[in-house]
Amino acid sequence: MVPRVVSANDATGRGTPPWTWRAVADLIRLDNQSGTWLLLLPSLWSLILANHGRPPIRLLAVFMLGAFVMRSLGVVFNDLADRRFDQHVERTRNRPLAAGHLTPRQALLVALGLAVLAAALVSTLNWLTILLSPIALFLAAVYPFCKRWIQIPQAVLGIAFGWGTIMAWAASRGSIASSAWWLFAATACWAVAYDTIYALQDREDDRRIGVKSSALFFGTAVPAAVGLFLLGMLICLTIVGWLSELGPEYYVAMGGLAGVFSWQVRRLRFPVTPSQAFTMFQQHVLAGVVILVTLWLSTWNESP
Repeated sequence: MVPRVVSANDATGRGTPPWTWRAVADLIRLDNQSGTWLLLLPSLWSLILANHGRPPIRLLAVFMLGAFVMRSLGVVFNDLADRRFDQHVERTRNRPLAAGHLTPRQALLVALGLAVLAAALVSTLNWLTILLSPIALFLAAVYPFCKRWIQIPQAVLGIAFGWGTIMAWAASRGSIASSAWWLFAATACWAVAYDTIYALQDREDDRRIGVKSSALFFGTAVPAAVGLFLLGMLICLTIVGWLSELGPEYYVAMGGLAGVFSWQVRRLRFPVTPSQAFTMFQQHVLAGVVILVTLWLSTWNESP
């Protein structure tokens, strides 16, 4: 059991801390947008494929801003759920809620503002996408608690991030094709892989305070597990290419990514420091960009 955390403001008797832009920016991780990119990129893959390489500017703007808003909302939910754990983890003890720079009520107000903005963005889309949107909000809210309930909470993160591919396809076509579901599956596998690498940063702290993660669950089999999930991602993306009748350059890019992923798996067989794990995690943003550019080049000359 984690002991009750006494915030800095409780200890000093100063009451509610003042609102500051720095505290809010830290709450939504404004200085680190890797998560936003990893949420956005699969949606962009879907927009490119669904629109034959020519997605409308309006949809691009909505999903780009939406990714920033939803990722920000997700980390606020995460910090609200984990504020008592975060003070016991070296990497997270200075987060605004853990350090007492913001109160839970203030964080809830930030979350409410972000949720309203997300709803406003979704309201500009078609009815199918609007009907799908509550699932995205539910997944963002429930994910932070999954590390208390299930051994691989990263699977829920994968579903949450993959849902963007479904919404993007629905917003483009007004329906959901099989290619969208394969993109969803690819994203889910990908997220489990890269977030397992990310979780290596906190493995010892998580074990000590009783938080569940795939890095702990897989243990010494982390390299094999990451490799299997990345293989699953590549298989799903290959099926997407086959269904979409993409050219050989797409499969060449998939082969190149397979080489990079293989290098990561081999590297994970040896001890990695937290900073090395974070660097490997960030490399997946570049992998997602490579997939995006390859999809765009492979579909640009297609006829709608």
